[in-house]
Amino acid sequence: MDVSLTMWVLTIVGLCALIAIDFFIGGRKPHDVSIKEAGIWTVVWIALAVLFGLGLLIFGGGQPSGEFFAGFITEKSLSVDNLFVFVLIMSKFAVPSIYQQRVLLVGVLIALVLRAGFIGAGAAIIANFAWVFYIFGAFLIWTAWKLIQEARADDEDEEFEENRFLKLVERRIPSTDKYHGTKLFVMENGKRLMTPMLVVMLAIGTTDILFALDSIPAIFGLTQDPYIVFTANAFALMGLRQLYFLIGGLLKKLVHLSYGLSVILGFIGVKLVLHALHESGVHVPEISIPVSLGVICAVLVITTITSLRATKKQAQADAETKDSLDV
Repeated sequence: MDVSLTMWVLTIVGLCALIAIDFFIGGRKPHDVSIKEAGIWTVVWIALAVLFGLGLLIFGGGQPSGEFFAGFITEKSLSVDNLFVFVLIMSKFAVPSIYQQRVLLVGVLIALVLRAGFIGAGAAIIANFAWVFYIFGAFLIWTAWKLIQEARADDEDEEFEENRFLKLVERRIPSTDKYHGTKLFVMENGKRLMTPMLVVMLAIGTTDILFALDSIPAIFGLTQDPYIVFTANAFALMGLRQLYFLIGGLLKKLVHLSYGLSVILGFIGVKLVLHALHESGVHVPEISIPVSLGVICAVLVITTITSLRATKKQAQADAETKDSLDV
């Protein structure tokens, strides 16, 4: 898809305008986000992504539109996995509930900027070195296997560990251990101190780099168009804040999510390897976008259904155990 510089600028300006509207309407004043508010904004962001995809269909054709929807659904499903880590970060830094939406808003913006850099680098590498698809494919297959192993381990005592960048910031910049509203810096005894608010924002934003290591190669396995890769990531991330509050209580019920994500990553990894072989002149079948979209949606639906059934059975078993102990 040939995208002009003007279109890039208009897209970025449009996304910034949407983020500003989101902030001034729902995120400017610190407050506890209700399920209703989170649900409305989640629907709004998904609707905007659908409209954007339909716009690509009208002006670009079925191929770009299909690639966008496949990329968006993949990135959205992978971003749900981020929420587990976000919960750990919020808990570790004891973020008051009324400030959590501000933390997520800024943290997600930091993540989006960092991902833009990854996307630019990935596009440049792919344009010059076609063999990188072998590396991306192998990495995704390995990540899928690792995700399955982690899911089988079922570590209930998981804790958030600060990355090196965050530790460096905390060592170099004096900070206070108390929140001061939404302020990032405060003056105490004539010294300028960083507040936990800034630290947790950086934690959210920089931790996303780890998720980008598999999500960016994954979406490049569905499309090599930097414009589609960027916009799919943008729409997936920008609705993540509301999704955090909407399904926060349901996260523990998605017990099979890791298995589903591992299947998706493994599938895209195989797709990348087949594409690399095809580019090398080897006659192998390639997986089309409609097939990819169908597989991704089917895996997510099946994973959700099996997760809810497993959770329900576990709840019934726990209730029966409790009743027997009471007797």
